[in-house]
Amino acid sequence: MRIITRKKGNKKYFYLQHSLRKDKKVITKEKYLGTEIPANVEEIISVFQKEVQKNVNKKLETIKKNFQSEWKRIPESAKEKELEEISIAFTYNTNAIEGSTITLEEAREIIHDKISPNKPLRDVKETEAHSKVFLQMLKKNEKITKGLLLLWHRSIFGETKSDIAGKFRDYLVRVGPYLAPDWQDVENLMKDFIKFIIKNKKMNPVELAGRAHYKFESIHPFGDGNGRIGRLLMNFILWHNGYPMLIIEYKKRKSYYKAFTKGQEAFVSYFIRRYLAVHKKRYLR
Repeated sequence: MRIITRKKGNKKYFYLQHSLRKDKKVITKEKYLGTEIPANVEEIISVFQKEVQKNVNKKLETIKKNFQSEWKRIPESAKEKELEEISIAFTYNTNAIEGSTITLEEAREIIHDKISPNKPLRDVKETEAHSKVFLQMLKKNEKITKGLLLLWHRSIFGETKSDIAGKFRDYLVRVGPYLAPDWQDVENLMKDFIKFIIKNKKMNPVELAGRAHYKFESIHPFGDGNGRIGRLLMNFILWHNGYPMLIIEYKKRKSYYKAFTKGQEAFVSYFIRRYLAVHKKRYLR
């Protein structure tokens, strides 16, 4: 959402503009502000955002409703197989984004067939451990706490990165050009992060998952594995609120990375667009 200016002769006219993608088209909505930017422009923006968000939330709620209807029809034995398939796809993509050499078929061999491919042992162990944590995460709706996040990290990286597994970093880290917050601030930042999730339970879960993911990655609390824990967390929020999950695909990682560089609002907008695109069939019925 942005304020744009149009000129007619010597006069300026101000508009509030918001663009969104529908199917393969970009639709732009505008609200006329006047020949000057009003003093209460923040209030006007807030109302306009709510109008836009209301339409998006309807689609998201339809996705949830249709997903729940689909899920109830699946026999319990078939549900286990379906979750394993999701685990294979999610584990492959989330690890590949972080540099794992394991292919999708090799991930299936490791997770389903219990066969180890001729690949680095670290990649094999992290594939196996990630899938296990993911499937356990889906079964138990726990409170999101510091302890839970540390447990996930320790469970995934305990055998491969024992020096940093299950604890917040005590040194500075840089991700490309982004310098993460000072390690001495991490504890307090994570306390605030968990408070944010608790405080915003009434927020639409898809938006909350996107905001939580962005905030978590911005803090970058671990020495390594932040992306994987962050993506686990977003799916934890989605799943335990009755929404289908979202897999950030390895082949589409560039747009995912790019969205992070544009700030929280841009990332959340990207996240919701991606979610709607992936689950399009569930709201177009």
